[in-house]
Amino acid sequence: MEDKIYGLSKFWQEVNYNFVYLNKIDQAAWDSTYRTLIKSVQETPNDYAYYRELQRFCSMLNDGHTDVYFPDSISALQMTTMFGAYRLFLENVDGKAIVFRVNASKKDEVPPGSEVIQINGMATNQFISKYVAPYISSSTDYIRQDRSVRSLLAGFEGDTYEVTFRKPDGAVFTQTLTHSRTQEEAVYPAFDAPKELLDFRWEQNDIAYLALNSFEDGQIVQAFKEKLDELRKAKGIIIDLRYNGGGSGSNAKAILMHLTNDTVLYGSKSRTRMNISMFKAWGSFLQAQDTVNGKAEWGMSKERTTESYLAFHNELYRDSPYEPTRFQQEEIRVVVPTILLTGHQTASAAEDMLIMADNQKHMIRIGEKTFGSTGQPFHFALPGGGEARICTKQDTYPDGREFVGVGIIPHIEVKTTFDDYMQNKDVVLQRALAYLGEKINQR
Repeated sequence: MEDKIYGLSKFWQEVNYNFVYLNKIDQAAWDSTYRTLIKSVQETPNDYAYYRELQRFCSMLNDGHTDVYFPDSISALQMTTMFGAYRLFLENVDGKAIVFRVNASKKDEVPPGSEVIQINGMATNQFISKYVAPYISSSTDYIRQDRSVRSLLAGFEGDTYEVTFRKPDGAVFTQTLTHSRTQEEAVYPAFDAPKELLDFRWEQNDIAYLALNSFEDGQIVQAFKEKLDELRKAKGIIIDLRYNGGGSGSNAKAILMHLTNDTVLYGSKSRTRMNISMFKAWGSFLQAQDTVNGKAEWGMSKERTTESYLAFHNELYRDSPYEPTRFQQEEIRVVVPTILLTGHQTASAAEDMLIMADNQKHMIRIGEKTFGSTGQPFHFALPGGGEARICTKQDTYPDGREFVGVGIIPHIEVKTTFDDYMQNKDVVLQRALAYLGEKINQR
């Protein structure tokens, strides 16, 4: 019991002290929920139920870089796609839970394209709203929906769902699915080949296609530089960031500097909260009107009065020193019409790259909104082997525009439908090729 209360209190305390977006939540509701949970976490029957309570609490913060993670001992037992004779992979398509892939022997029984319309007698969206989404922490609603659908039927061995499907031809049927390990390995459609760190190929009209699939490994910079001489032949370039979940922003900079004529790149600005106890104490006696002229009778300037007032209300911030990235003109440059492909999985350092490219007139974004979350998480342990992280840094465009909670919006939005997927049509790439083809013909 002591561990349960301590873990809850530890998370609540660290959020109050470190969470950079504390000013965006209902702090009264946050504290009230904490007080309610002091009792309810003691009544949880096992560690899984306890951590689910913490995850529900965490989801109130609506942040994609703030999470509560199960202990490995629990995560290892969870199943998402396996139901013995059946294996199902679900994806969110226009707000619907669609079967994207099944084990090969069931492709006629539960054909890809089938929609999950009911679970345990409850409409799918209602089921998500009650049992799935409240446990997912996300900065954007569309990422929460994506993750809810993928984990829609998660559970442990022996857990059972009554699932009603609507096939692509309109036929409706219900199947009892019980979690157990699926022995059949073949799936339909087959799994995509593993993505290389960098994929390169030539498309029509001398257009170079370059997929940068991660910025985690610094080797991607060297792999890119090895393609520079060949890239010089390109009349247009497509940079595919749709599957890049981030990594190091320095790797993004090291690549982007070769794709611009500029010698300066303007990245995101950031800030973090300041906790100064003395200021907070003074601020507890101040009113908003005191910040207009300061508190002369206390010997406090307008600036100090404002800082103290903000400290008490958890809204005192420190801006990180901002310096754009500068580099030498001698670097090899390839500056031609360039498309940046984006999607919901374009995240963190990949979003940083898009911000640095935002003022490049020869670059446009095509695809879907990005993940919409970045920052510097503070990690700490929780009782029983779990872990939590809390976002401590707010990032914005250089001019202050927000993209966390919004996503970086493409100049040309293109969404992939299920029919596109089944026909193996990359409509985002096709739109980029058509756009560049027009640009090249106009030159």
